[in-house]
Amino acid sequence: MGLTNKQLPKLGFLYLDYVLRFFDHSNFKGWPNKIETVTYHWKNDKDRFIKEVKRKKIDVLIGNIPATAYETFREIARALPHVRFIPSMDTQFSNKSKENVTRFAWKYDLPIPKTYIYYKHDNADKFLKKCDYPKIIKKSYGPSNYGGYFVHKVDSYKEARELYDDKQYHPQYFQDFIPMEADIRVMLIGHKPVCAFWRRAPEGEWLTNTSQGGSMDYMDVPKNVLDLAVKVSKAANAEYWAVDVAYGIDGKVRILECATAFAAFPYIRDWIGQYIMWSLSEGRFRKPHAPMFNWEELGKMDASILRTLRHIHFGNYNASYDGAYFGKKRKLFGENEIYLHVLDSEYKMHDVKRRWSEEWPSEKWNYQDNLALKPSAKSKKKDFKNAPSPTNDESAESTQEEFEITKKELKEFLTSIDGIGNKKVDSIVNHFGDVNEVIGVLHQNTSMLTEVKGITKKLVSKITKAWSKLIK
Repeated sequence: MGLTNKQLPKLGFLYLDYVLRFFDHSNFKGWPNKIETVTYHWKNDKDRFIKEVKRKKIDVLIGNIPATAYETFREIARALPHVRFIPSMDTQFSNKSKENVTRFAWKYDLPIPKTYIYYKHDNADKFLKKCDYPKIIKKSYGPSNYGGYFVHKVDSYKEARELYDDKQYHPQYFQDFIPMEADIRVMLIGHKPVCAFWRRAPEGEWLTNTSQGGSMDYMDVPKNVLDLAVKVSKAANAEYWAVDVAYGIDGKVRILECATAFAAFPYIRDWIGQYIMWSLSEGRFRKPHAPMFNWEELGKMDASILRTLRHIHFGNYNASYDGAYFGKKRKLFGENEIYLHVLDSEYKMHDVKRRWSEEWPSEKWNYQDNLALKPSAKSKKKDFKNAPSPTNDESAESTQEEFEITKKELKEFLTSIDGIGNKKVDSIVNHFGDVNEVIGVLHQNTSMLTEVKGITKKLVSKITKAWSKLIK
């Protein structure tokens, strides 16, 4: 079963100068074909990078994009429509900024601390004068792993004003302060939690980052935290993912951060590599099995051991003599006491497929560049032209309108092509899942339409010509 060596897609590692590498060849142990490497050298390297990917005939580029290169790689991905990026640019949307995390959460109605984003600093100042304190002020854009150094707690307008005057953060991004018992990081592969741990602040402090003196432990991560992490991972269509969840003293859980760029032990990166191999090979390679709450047992080891463990394999549970003892192990989880191995069927590792539609196009969502601070022509003071009104509503979305083609409009376009009727249109939409996915295929890889019964190469050629003419 699975693809032969010749049928396997050609893989490439996406590296960037001066950026730590998340994967290397050892994480893809057993892959039979050569894995290429392509390194982005910053500055004006976009065109050369695109040419190298094409020259090496890479089908799948694997690697995280740092915040400062995200928009450039949006353009690169569009120039390489036949190349699958893992994770996709849409999945990595939250890597770019805390603002993007917030907008992602707003769209999918995910719980977060009440958040305020102001591009008009005068309006932010008016709000800060009348709002309740304390507030958490954060630098929105920049490195994904701050270690808490760009997160500040202010207890008054005076403190907020002094901080913004000193730091010059733009946009002005702040949240209501949520008293927490701790926060919990959950790492997922194929939407399945594979590691989770508490991070607790030192006594009398509020920051939980271990770099700031916080402590961590792996025991008894609650069900509602794992369920929220799975929901967030599915919303992002993430092959691998990490979520930081605030566990409030009010008993509520809220998202603090989420991204594909996170610190992970080597064995977790091995699991991700093996998962990607399994997914891309149509099952030729073994899907990694990470039993639920494996982290509780592994977490009993010294951290120095965890940092060197490689290629850990767990067996699936079956009711044999060898599994008799472990099969009787139960855990209080939610409101019930459950056999541990039963949880593996509740929290499955899914095969995350490529989406062909573009969910977060930069024309709409690149607020950082579209609304950057610019010197006024008449003054050295900062000026804000065409900035949108800030939102005080944590469930609000962008004020801009997003163009979407309807199923009716798509049907009218396709049926205008000789040889395509209503039944074939329905078959195309049903095959790819929805209208947006069909639009993505039309934009990026029309040859995939031959997967649909009754759609020949000749018809695809007609569709391609008609689509190219339509979007000109």
